[in-house]
Amino acid sequence: MFRRIVIRVLLSPFALLYGFIISFVNLSYDIGLLKASKFSVPVIGIGNLSIGGAGKTPHIEYLIEMLKDYIDIATLSRGYKRQTKGFRYVQPHDTALTVGDEPLQYRRKYPEIVVSVSESRAYAIPQILQQYPNTQAILLDDAFQHRSVKPGLNILLTPYDMLFTDDYLLPAGRLREWRSGYKRADIIIVSKCPAVMDIPKKQSITSAINPAKYQRIYFSYYEYGYPYNFFQTSQKISLDKELDVILLSAIANTEYLLQYLDANVKSVSEIEYEDHHLFDHHDIEKILKVFQNHSSQRKLILTTEKDAMRLEMHNDVLMANKIPVYVLPAKVKFHFDEGKAFEDDIRKFLLDFEV
Repeated sequence: MFRRIVIRVLLSPFALLYGFIISFVNLSYDIGLLKASKFSVPVIGIGNLSIGGAGKTPHIEYLIEMLKDYIDIATLSRGYKRQTKGFRYVQPHDTALTVGDEPLQYRRKYPEIVVSVSESRAYAIPQILQQYPNTQAILLDDAFQHRSVKPGLNILLTPYDMLFTDDYLLPAGRLREWRSGYKRADIIIVSKCPAVMDIPKKQSITSAINPAKYQRIYFSYYEYGYPYNFFQTSQKISLDKELDVILLSAIANTEYLLQYLDANVKSVSEIEYEDHHLFDHHDIEKILKVFQNHSSQRKLILTTEKDAMRLEMHNDVLMANKIPVYVLPAKVKFHFDEGKAFEDDIRKFLLDFEV
């Protein structure tokens, strides 16, 4: 704790400089010096103030599940860490290298919707509307700080164990802009909450965030499904206390997932990489060695759906070595029976939308 405080103090001058630059950019948008594009279709932005780990992907999937059977929707992402440039539609044959892991996940799970990537959202949205004129809503992935497009509805996520109210600007902390940026949000979701949560805790967090009158605040958590076989997705298993798990992850924060696994399996050991890490053949060799050297008689490698998008480029090696890899799906649920209220907010925005 003391070391963390010292590091934060040492980095504070750089954080202040970074904050000044961000403040200038935001002020430029606020006073109209920089113009944000608006479109004739409802645009919903989902993002966070920090550099990752808030759970954007499962929340976007929640919205997709909610809307896909009723309206034509599209998702637009930057395609973080892809090795291509420009605007492109995500196709089933794409890989994490060509489009990024999260967009590929959306495309594989929801083949009926339009999924696209572009560094420039202001350029990409007209492209989508031109080729798919029946599009009735666009979901912007990780767009809270990218103000070149003004969403009609802004959803801000902040994780339960690291609220933006307790965080600091980069590089002293994880915030990409000042805490006051939360005021641009229409809906605030406290994500990755414990599965059991009481009203006093809800009130305490709400008081700390201090939402404005125009903002609604919700509390969400993950409901994990049955792990499915990486090579044969129809094959599923149950976690139990006789199972030893090797968790393979390259996501921003594994604490929430580890808490779940610790309560449901015999033991958990980790092979952990930085967020969005692209696995190479050296990583695969390491994974094989860790698995083969593990002494358990009942063991498997468990990974997340996002990690699986990057791992699939090494299917042949894993399959040839008969490594049991399973993928753990996660769905968003809302505390205090407020899922319907959240969905009503989304529906109201879509029904009331005017060009």
